[in-house]
Amino acid sequence: MTSSTLFDPDTFYEAMVARDSSFEGLFFFAVRTTGIFCRPTCHARTPKRENVAFYETTRDALNDGFRPCKLCNPMKPAGESPEWLAPLLAEIQASPGIRLSDSDLRDRNVNPARLRRWFKKRHGMTFQAYLRLMRISRAFGQIKREQPIVDSALENGFDSLSGFGDAFKKATGFSPSESADNEIVYVTRIQSPLGPMLAGATDDGICLLEFTDRRMLETQIERLRKRLKAAFIPGDHPHFEQLDRELKAYFAGTLAQFTVPLVLPSSDFQRSVWEELKRIPYGESRSYQEQANAIGNPKAIRAVATANGDNRISIIIPCHRVIGKDGTLVGYGGGIWRKRYLLDLEKKNKSKAR
Repeated sequence: MTSSTLFDPDTFYEAMVARDSSFEGLFFFAVRTTGIFCRPTCHARTPKRENVAFYETTRDALNDGFRPCKLCNPMKPAGESPEWLAPLLAEIQASPGIRLSDSDLRDRNVNPARLRRWFKKRHGMTFQAYLRLMRISRAFGQIKREQPIVDSALENGFDSLSGFGDAFKKATGFSPSESADNEIVYVTRIQSPLGPMLAGATDDGICLLEFTDRRMLETQIERLRKRLKAAFIPGDHPHFEQLDRELKAYFAGTLAQFTVPLVLPSSDFQRSVWEELKRIPYGESRSYQEQANAIGNPKAIRAVATANGDNRISIIIPCHRVIGKDGTLVGYGGGIWRKRYLLDLEKKNKSKAR
């Protein structure tokens, strides 16, 4: 059971009791009295601590003779879209301006009520709201490229210019005619072994990558909103494809250097700290004092720590590589257990990651 060498099992038990989705993919728990193993978020009755064992992989649990739970289906990858939804999502991705009524959904053998529940649970909005935001984000891009507003409205399925203007302003906070002076940050959820992450992208690059349970997430979004004069709406972007690909390689232990472009609106001091973070070699760590020395300001230890905490792009800007002067793990917004995991991952794969 390799997970116990990296984490405190009591932390896992607390996450299991709370059904904390941020631990999805990080561990599985098995119940000795039933012979069943489950995801951290399983809604079966909570077992007693003494009856629970924790595993890093489903293979480990199976090798110890446990059977997968039929309720939470731990053999299915966390965050994976259900099979019945995959064709519809592919169609939406291919035609972002598409409009689909309940009747259209039934023609595609999709139950509208089931679809609404899935989108509400996963994205916090209905399917129709999601489609509308996808059309608005597409229209915004067209208007930024100087396509006439009326053409963008009609091309994205809006029947009237006034209806398009109202929907656009409700979603973005500004009117279509103000698009040239504003920005949109496209946001999506990306699954990782340490739980779901929220990613944000503009046309220039990734501007946000945070674990969804980080307390400062709303603060970071608000700061970005003001600095970029941007609205945040769900949507796809080519930067997400590269980000997802590189994150998977990083967690597989084969990638040490990210190449996805970044957008870093910040003060000069913050920028200097973040750039120095990127220069800490993969598999190594520094103290806050060493970081202050590296930017040529040895007395700015507290300011360096604050700038680390203000980092909006986890993992890629590796603030997890900064530790206490005595070697203790301190000061990580995603949680010390995640910091330990990332440092152990890099140390283990230092010789093979590129």
